[in-house]
Amino acid sequence: MLLCLSSLIFLSACTELKQPEAEPFYAETAPPAKQEFRWSNGKAPKTFDPALASAPPETDVARALFEGLTNTDAISLKETAGVAEKWVSSDNFKTWTFYLREDAKWSNGKAVTAQDFVRSWRRLAEMGDQAAHHNLLSNIVGLPLQKIETPDISVDENTDILLNPMTNRTLPVLPQPQGNSNAPLPQNGNNQNSNSNTTAQGPVKAEPFVQEQLGFVAETERILKVLLIRPDKDFPKLVAHPVFSPIYGDAKQFESARLDTTIVTNGAFRIAASGSDGLTLDRSEIYWNHEAIKIERVRFVPKESAEAALEAYRRGELDAVTNAHFAPLALKLLSPYQDFRRTPHSGLNFYEINFTKPPFTDRRVRQALSSAIERERLTESEMEGTTQPALTFLPFGQSNQRILQDKEKARELLEEAGFPDGLNFPVIRLLVNRNDIQHRIARSVARMWKQNLNLETEIIVKEASELELARKTGDFDLIRRGVVFPTADEPANFRAIFGPGNEPVLVTGEAGQAEPRIAEPGKTVESNSNSSVNSVVPILPADESADSFVTAEEAAIFEFYAIPLYFPVSYSLVKPYVSGFDLNSLDAPSLKDVVIDNEWQPHKVKSES
Repeated sequence: MLLCLSSLIFLSACTELKQPEAEPFYAETAPPAKQEFRWSNGKAPKTFDPALASAPPETDVARALFEGLTNTDAISLKETAGVAEKWVSSDNFKTWTFYLREDAKWSNGKAVTAQDFVRSWRRLAEMGDQAAHHNLLSNIVGLPLQKIETPDISVDENTDILLNPMTNRTLPVLPQPQGNSNAPLPQNGNNQNSNSNTTAQGPVKAEPFVQEQLGFVAETERILKVLLIRPDKDFPKLVAHPVFSPIYGDAKQFESARLDTTIVTNGAFRIAASGSDGLTLDRSEIYWNHEAIKIERVRFVPKESAEAALEAYRRGELDAVTNAHFAPLALKLLSPYQDFRRTPHSGLNFYEINFTKPPFTDRRVRQALSSAIERERLTESEMEGTTQPALTFLPFGQSNQRILQDKEKARELLEEAGFPDGLNFPVIRLLVNRNDIQHRIARSVARMWKQNLNLETEIIVKEASELELARKTGDFDLIRRGVVFPTADEPANFRAIFGPGNEPVLVTGEAGQAEPRIAEPGKTVESNSNSSVNSVVPILPADESADSFVTAEEAAIFEFYAIPLYFPVSYSLVKPYVSGFDLNSLDAPSLKDVVIDNEWQPHKVKSES
C-alpha cells in the first residue's frame, strides 16, 4: 500500500512538472519578411474622401493618405506638427494663425498651400450634413449653419454597439464675434503648426446655408488665419481630424469613382493598388517626413466579420485586427493573451438632467443622484465588464477631477436640499431608448437610487424619434443619451454633450472665488462680476484670460447637468513583433511609427533552438 501511495505521489508530481505553460499570445506566427503591415480594420472602405470619413475603416485610410494642419499623437493625444510647422493664438484663443511648411507636397509634386485648406474647408461647409462630423465646424466664424449634426450613439433593439454617431438637430445661428478680422497678426506665440495659401480673398459668395464671411483666409501661400466664435485652447487638436484635411483641386477625383486609385494625396502613404482583396498603400517618398517612416507597405485587409478576422489573425495572415465586434464569449477567451488589447472608446453614455425643472434645479439634488450610482457594479453586473465606469465626462484620462461615488455624501446632499431620506421627493421620470441593455441599466440605477436615497423611479421606454422629441420639448426628468467624441478638443466635446453655447464656463462670485457654471439653453450669457456664486442665471467670467481658465471637465463635474455612466470599450489584436502601433480612445492609431521586427521568433521556435 505504501509503495502504491508513493507511486501515485510521484506520478502526480511528474504531471505537475509536465503541465504545459500557458501561451502568452493568442497567435504566435512568424513576422513578414519585409516592412509590411497587414491590418484588418473592418470591412472595405467605401470612400477615400476625407470629408466623408466618419469612422473606421474610412478614417484610418484618410489619415494614411491625407495630412491636415496637425496630427494627433497616438499616445498622448496631443497635437503634433503636420502640414503646419507652427501656430500661434491670440484674442484669448479665438484667433489662430497657422504657418505651413515649405516642403509639404502633393503626390504630384506641387506645393500644399493655405488656399488648398480654404477651398477644402469651404467645400466641407457647403456639403452640409452630407459631410462627416460637420458639427466640428460650428465654432468657426461664418460656419454655424441652421442645421448642424450632433454626435450621438444609436442602438438597435438587441445590441449596444455604436452604429451611427450623427443625428440632426436644429440649433440657432450664433452671432458673429465683434472685432476687426483684418487686425495684424501677432508676431510671437506658442510654437505649434501652420497653414498656407496663395492669396488673400474677399468675401465668399453667399450660399443658401453658408454665411457670407468665412472665418478662415489664406493670408499668404503659407499662412492660414482662422477666426473662432468662442475661445478654444484645443483648436489645433480639432483640426487634426481627417475631415479638416485638404484635398487637391475641385474634388472631381472623388466624384468619378468612389475608390479612384489615381487620386492626388499629401499624406505619408500613397495608393499602390485596390481590389477585392483589399487596399495596398506604399510609403510616399515625396512626403516631407518620409525618412522617419520605417514601414514600407500597408495592406488593409477587409473582413466581413470579427470571426473571419480572428481566424486570419490566428493563421498568421494579419498583423493587427481592430474595429471588430467580438462576441462576449470570444472576449473572455482572448482576455488572458498579451496580444489582446482593451481600450476605452471616445464615447460616453450618460443621463441628461432637465435642470430647468424642480427639484433638479438644485445642484445638490443632481450631485446626490450622481454620487449614489455605483458605476463599477453597473458595468460588471449589467455590462459583463465590457465597458468602463465613467468617473469623468471625457475618456482621455487628462483630468485630475473625478466624480465622487459616496452613498453617505449623497444622502447628506439630498437632506440639505430639503429631502431627508427622500421624503416628499417626486417620482423620477427616467426616459430610455428601446434597448434591452439600456433597460437593464436603468433598472439597476433605479434600484441604487431606491436603496441609497429612498427615491422612486418610473422608467419610460420610448422609440428613438419619441426620445428626441421629449428631449426637445423638455418632457423628462432624466433622459438616456450617448455621444461619440471624434476629437480630443475639449470644448468641441462639451458642445457635443451640452450643445453650442452651453459649455461649462467660469464664474466669479462675491468672495472672489471662482466657481464653474454652465450657461442654460436659451439664456443670454453676460458678464457680471458682482453676481453671487449661487445665482440662478449662469454668467461668463469677468476675466477670460488664460490664467483664469478652468477646464470644462471641472465645471461639468461641479454642475452635474448630466450624469456620466460608462465609456464603451474597443478591442484589438496586435502581433508581438509589431511596435509603434498604439491604440487609443479616438480610434486613431498612427501608421507613421509602425515597425516590424523581422527577426522575431515564435515562442515554440525559441524553445526548440
